[in-house]
Amino acid sequence: MFADSAKIFIRSGKGGDGHVSFRRELYVAAGGPDGGDGGRGGDVIFEVDDGLNTLTDFRHVRKYAAGDGQSGGKRRCHGADGADLIIKVPEGTVIKDFESGKVIADMSGENRREVILRGGKGGLGNMHFATSTMQVPKYAQPGQPAQELWVQLELKVIADVGLVGFPNVGKSTLLSRVSNARPKIANYHFTTLNPHLGVVDLSDGQGFVMADIPGLIEGASQGIGLGHAFLKHIERTKVLIHVVDAASTEGRDPVADIRAINRELEAYNPGLLKRPQVIAANKIDAIYDDGESESPLERLKREFEAEGIRVFPISAVTGQGVRELLYHVNELLQTVDRSPVIFEKEFVYEYQDENLPYTVERTADGVYVVEGPKIEKMLGYTNLDSEKGFQFFQKFLKDTGILGELEEMGIAEGDTVRMYGLEFDYYK
Repeated sequence: MFADSAKIFIRSGKGGDGHVSFRRELYVAAGGPDGGDGGRGGDVIFEVDDGLNTLTDFRHVRKYAAGDGQSGGKRRCHGADGADLIIKVPEGTVIKDFESGKVIADMSGENRREVILRGGKGGLGNMHFATSTMQVPKYAQPGQPAQELWVQLELKVIADVGLVGFPNVGKSTLLSRVSNARPKIANYHFTTLNPHLGVVDLSDGQGFVMADIPGLIEGASQGIGLGHAFLKHIERTKVLIHVVDAASTEGRDPVADIRAINRELEAYNPGLLKRPQVIAANKIDAIYDDGESESPLERLKREFEAEGIRVFPISAVTGQGVRELLYHVNELLQTVDRSPVIFEKEFVYEYQDENLPYTVERTADGVYVVEGPKIEKMLGYTNLDSEKGFQFFQKFLKDTGILGELEEMGIAEGDTVRMYGLEFDYYK
């Protein structure tokens, strides 16, 4: 079964924690810290696979996770990095943030491989935090957390020309005549439920890719029927061919059909109407001319050629007029940029800041000692002598959870808090 959309959960690898340990060797009087660093978490990478043409595999597996980094070890041993996860998708897959609907990446054109979520950095072992004032650091840096995201995958076919029209007007028959595509053809509405691609070869090595877009109905832009599922495949096309039943074999008005289709295209994406259009007035072999009423072909030309839209009478069954239609479409393609339509990135994952460690301990004489590179770094660039600087420092202690941790340990008003030679009295 053809599948052109899927919702999946992706998770990068967590960074391994740094290790806390000290040298304990014979004849070493005062062994220093030797805790190793944690390994890096694995990335989540999307990669184009030319052997795929649907998103069917994602219907069965919904959750994907890269490997976590291992924790560091004694004797400066570095933890192993987590394995990257490579997710293979067909060309033309657009990756969107599920919650906002914004584009994260378009796996089309030259974009064959992209890192969507980066693994967390491994934490530093305690060997990195020894200073002249803190020679026995009892803390290490935890690894950065994993990144998680629900994403929507949408496969939008890559074709130069899109065949649009109401159901049962002959789009599949036309595609099968002019290309090597073999779509299912029958005299039923919605025979085509999947987009089909075909390569049209003209003389002198010229040609283009044509897509049979499943039949649209009024209200498709609001999602009625399978509207959105069909319309998204038109977004990459350069030229649109309206296929209409000029003979009105089912009682439909071809002029009203074209107007209705254009209203749906405009409601879905106004930019679609700026692309060159051609009308393929199909089933001319079935037109009955009574000699009195206006010819349906003349009516189509009168309505649309004044707007710059050429009308070509064809019969997809017999091949009449098809050659002229194809060569005109090829000429139109020479006037537009043939490079693939690539959807611009709209969403960038917000990674967390570096997670520096700290410790909170209570000494025997009742003093609360807060230490660690997170605190040392903050004290290094904060002016505690100014009112604003002190307020900023208090906010930092609250936002990082240090105040909450002190309160959980039972700190009371008037108790002393010591941080790298500085002492404060605690008051709420």
